[in-house]
Amino acid sequence: MLAAASVLWPAVVIFYLFLLSCPRVDSEPAQEKQALLDFLSQVPHSPRLNWTASSSACDWVGVGCDSTRSSVHTLRLPGADLVGPIPPNTIGRLTQLRVLSLRSNRLSGPVPDDFSRLTLVRSLYLQDNVLSGEFPPSVTQMTRLTRLDISSNDFSGPIPFAVNNLNHLTGLLLENNNFSGTLPSIDSDGLTDFSVANNRLNGSIPASLSKFPASAFAGNLDLCGGPLTPCSPFFGQSPPPGGPPENPVSKKSKKLSTGAIVGIAFGCALFSLLLLIVLLLCLSRRQRRQPADPPKPPAAAAAAGTRDVQVEAGTSSSKDDITGSAEVAERNKLVFLEGGVYTFDLEDLLRASAEVLGKGSVGTSYKAVLEDGTTVVVKRLKDVAASKKEFDGQMERLGQIKHENLAPLRAYYYSKDEKLLVHDFLSAGSLSALLHGSRGSGGTPLDWDNRLKIAIGVGRGLAHLHHSGKVAHGNIKSSNILLRPDHAACISDFGLNPVFGSSSPTNRIAGYRAPEVVETRKATLKSDVYSFGILLLELLTGKAPDQVSLGEEGIDLPKWVHSVVREEWTAEVFDVELMRYTNIEEEMVQMLQLAMACVSAVPDQRPEMAEAVRVMEEMNRTLSDDSLRQSSDDPSKGVEGHSPSKNCAVVKAE
Repeated sequence: MLAAASVLWPAVVIFYLFLLSCPRVDSEPAQEKQALLDFLSQVPHSPRLNWTASSSACDWVGVGCDSTRSSVHTLRLPGADLVGPIPPNTIGRLTQLRVLSLRSNRLSGPVPDDFSRLTLVRSLYLQDNVLSGEFPPSVTQMTRLTRLDISSNDFSGPIPFAVNNLNHLTGLLLENNNFSGTLPSIDSDGLTDFSVANNRLNGSIPASLSKFPASAFAGNLDLCGGPLTPCSPFFGQSPPPGGPPENPVSKKSKKLSTGAIVGIAFGCALFSLLLLIVLLLCLSRRQRRQPADPPKPPAAAAAAGTRDVQVEAGTSSSKDDITGSAEVAERNKLVFLEGGVYTFDLEDLLRASAEVLGKGSVGTSYKAVLEDGTTVVVKRLKDVAASKKEFDGQMERLGQIKHENLAPLRAYYYSKDEKLLVHDFLSAGSLSALLHGSRGSGGTPLDWDNRLKIAIGVGRGLAHLHHSGKVAHGNIKSSNILLRPDHAACISDFGLNPVFGSSSPTNRIAGYRAPEVVETRKATLKSDVYSFGILLLELLTGKAPDQVSLGEEGIDLPKWVHSVVREEWTAEVFDVELMRYTNIEEEMVQMLQLAMACVSAVPDQRPEMAEAVRVMEEMNRTLSDDSLRQSSDDPSKGVEGHSPSKNCAVVKAE
C-alpha cells in the first residue's frame, strides 16, 4: 500500500501544478455585451455611461451580472439622457434579464416586439418617457413580471384583457397616458399598487378593481362605479352592474335587538293599515264622482291607448289608468325592424359597457358591448321634435330601405326622455378619419383609385335612397360615410331630418348645406346633390369644409375652389397626395367638373344622382382599362410600395 501511495503522490502533485499553470477561463457574456453596445450605438446617451469594448460588460455603469459574470441580469439606466426609439434586436437579446429600468429618459416610439423574449424579467420600469403606440403586446408575454410601470408616457388605445397573462403582478402603474375605452376586469388578488389615473377611460370600474382608492382612477373621461360615483347609463336609468346596491339599513338591522325589530314591525303594520284605510276612502269618493254614462270597455280602451306611449294632457282619468300599464311596457320596449339580426332587449343594452365614439350633429354615438360579446352602435338623438307616432312611422319607413351602400337601421327606442337608434358596428371607421386622420401620422394616404370607388359607392347609395325610397338624406358629410369590413362605402344617418322639426336642417348640415336650405330650412333631393358635390370636392382637394373660411360668409368650399381655379382648370386645387400618381389628371378634372355641376347655386341646374353615378361609373371603366397608371415614386407600385388597390381602403377605428 505504501509503495502504491508513493507512486501516485508525485502524479497528483504534477496534475495540481498543471491546473495552476492553466489560464483562467473568462466568463465574459460576449453576446449580451455586443447587444448592449449595439443599443448604445443607436441611442444618444449621457457621457457618464462610458461603456467601452475593452472592459467587461459586468463592470459597466448600470449593468449587473450574475455571480458567475456569465450573463446580464440587471440593466438600470434611469435618467441617462437616452433619446429616441428603443432599437429592436438590442435589449431584446438580453434573455437572462431580471430587472430592466429605462425610466426618466426621453425614449420615444413603441416598445419593440422582441421584448417578448425577456421572459425572465420580474421588474420593468419605463415611466417618465415619451413612448407611444398601443399597450405593448410584447409586455403581456413577460409572464414573470411582478411590477410593471409604464406611467407618464404617451401610450394610447385600449388596455387589453391580456394584462391578465401577468398573473404575478403586485404593481401595475399606467397613469398619465392616453389609454381609452373601457377598463378590463383585471385579476387583482396579488395587486397592491395600481393606478390608471389621468387617461381617457370610460365606463364602469370592474368589481375586481374597486378595492383601490378613488385616486387610482381620477382624471379619466367618464369612469364610474367602485370608489367613484355610481354609474348612470348613457341612455336612461338602469340598475348598476351586479344587481341593485345593498341597502345599508339591512346591514344595520342585523345588529338590532329583538325588541327594536318587533317595534319596527308593529309600526310598519300600523302604517300599512292606515294607508289601506285612506286608499279605500279615496276609491269610494271617486266612485261617487263618476258620470252616469257607462265607461268604455277595458279591451276597447286598451286597444285605443296602447298605440300612444305618452298620454296627452286633458284625457280622462280612466284612460290614464288603462294606458298606464301599456306605457310602462312600451318604455322598456326596443323595436326591431325587419331583417334584424339581433336578439337582445333594452335591459341588455342598459347593462352593456359603453364607449363614446363621437358627438355629431344629430346626437352622440356609443359603442356598446353586450354581455354576450355582441357589439352595436347606439345613437342617442337630441332635440327630437316628432311625436311617438311620427317617430315610429319614419323609423319604419327607413327600416324598409335596403341597399349595400346604406347602413341599415336595426332597431329603435322611443320614450319621453330618450330616443335611440341601433346600428351595426363598423370597425373600419369613417371616410373623414380615413381622408384627414392619416395626414402627418404615418398612415397610408388615400389613393385616387379608392377615392373614386368610395365616391361611386356613396353615389349609388344616394341614388337608391332618392329613387326607391323617395327620401332625402339631409345630412351628407364625410363623417357619415362609413366603411364596411369588405371595404365598401356605407352611408349612415339618412332620413332623420323629419324627426327634428323645421328648424334643424340648417344646423345639422353646416358646411355641406345648399343655399336654398339656409332659406327654406328644408332638405330636398337636390340639396342632397349639392352636399354630395361638396363631398366630391373634399375627396379631390383633401380639405374638409371647415378648413376653408371666406370671411363673414362662413364655410364655402366651392368658392375656394373657384378662387383657385380662376378661368382654367389647374392642378393647384387638387390634394397634394394625389400628385404622386400619373395618368389621372384627366379623371380628376372630370370629377371636378361633376362636383362643380353638383354645387350649382340653382337647384334645377344640378344633375340627378343617377346621372352623377353614370358619369363616375364611366370614369371607373376607363380606370379599369388603363394599364399605364403608375406611382411617380415607383413604376410598378402604388402608395408606399403596394400595388394600387381596386377596393376601398380600410379605416382604423377612432
